[in-house]
Amino acid sequence: MSEQLPPCPKCQSEFVYPDQDLLICPECAHEWNPNQPEVDEDAITLKDAVGNLLAEGDKVTVVKDLKVKGSSQVIKVGTKATIKRFVDGDHDIDCKVDGAGDMMLKSKVVKKA
Repeated sequence: MSEQLPPCPKCQSEFVYPDQDLLICPECAHEWNPNQPEVDEDAITLKDAVGNLLAEGDKVTVVKDLKVKGSSQVIKVGTKATIKRFVDGDHDIDCKVDGAGDMMLKSKVVKKA
C-alpha cells in the first residue's frame, strides 16, 4: 500500500484498513471517517438552568439561594463562579465560587454569564 494510514484514534493500532469511505481498526473494531472531525462520545455535555450549553472554563452565576451543607453559609442569587471541570454524579459541576471557594454545584442552579 503506497499511502500511510493514520493510527486508530481509540487504541492507536497501526493495523488500520480502508473500507469505502471509512477506516476500520481490526483490534478494537472502531470505525471512523478520516474526513470528518472526531467526536468524543465520552465527553460530558451539560446545559444550564435556561438551556445554554456549558463548557469548562465558563463563567456562570447562581440562579437561586443555596445553603452550603455542613455550614451556616448561604450562596446568594447572582454569585459568580468559574467552572473548572465536569464530573459524573448528582452535583455535576466542579467550580470556584466567588467568596466561598471550591464547590460542586448542579448545572440546573447556574446560568451562563
